[in-house]
Amino acid sequence: MSDKKELFDFLHDFSNLSEVDFDKGNQYWYTRTIKKGEFFNMQNFVCSDLGFIRKGIFRIYYYDEKAMEDRNMFFFSEGKFIVSFASFVYQYPCAYYVEAMEDAELYAIKYKDLQNLYNVNNGWANTGRLLAELFFIYAQSRMEELLFNNVEQRYTKLQKEQPEILNRIALFHIASYLGITSQSLSRIRKRLG
Repeated sequence: MSDKKELFDFLHDFSNLSEVDFDKGNQYWYTRTIKKGEFFNMQNFVCSDLGFIRKGIFRIYYYDEKAMEDRNMFFFSEGKFIVSFASFVYQYPCAYYVEAMEDAELYAIKYKDLQNLYNVNNGWANTGRLLAELFFIYAQSRMEELLFNNVEQRYTKLQKEQPEILNRIALFHIASYLGITSQSLSRIRKRLG
């Protein structure tokens, strides 16, 4: 377990997964390296892995054909899970891309291996339930943020909840996430100091 201690520590804090239960699934987790600009998963491909980010930042985006530009939906960095959740759970093609914004390292587990763990181990089944709840909360929070918050409030929330993102990726990606132009983002940053 020592080679995956950070994964165990996270899962223990996240779902109270015991060391005994973790050891039953340890063999299925493997290290995956993804270079900047490469994809964890692509549109129209089934997401076969659940990943835990050890190093790097990923963006989840779709290509808006009408506007002919990318639209960023989420950013995930160290200490977070990365997955195209609906594609992973239902094993159907993903509607968007999951791209590394930096060289990245993660632990990953295949869909079939995780399903087997869920079926034979209550600790892993509980972890899966909590993971589903987490991704539901991510999606609902993002939807509510877009519906109820103005752009400045969304930017302030990003500053507070994911400050590392602002320092590590290009501003045009932040602007896309906020749903504004780079010029509008510059004005907001200037106004907020």
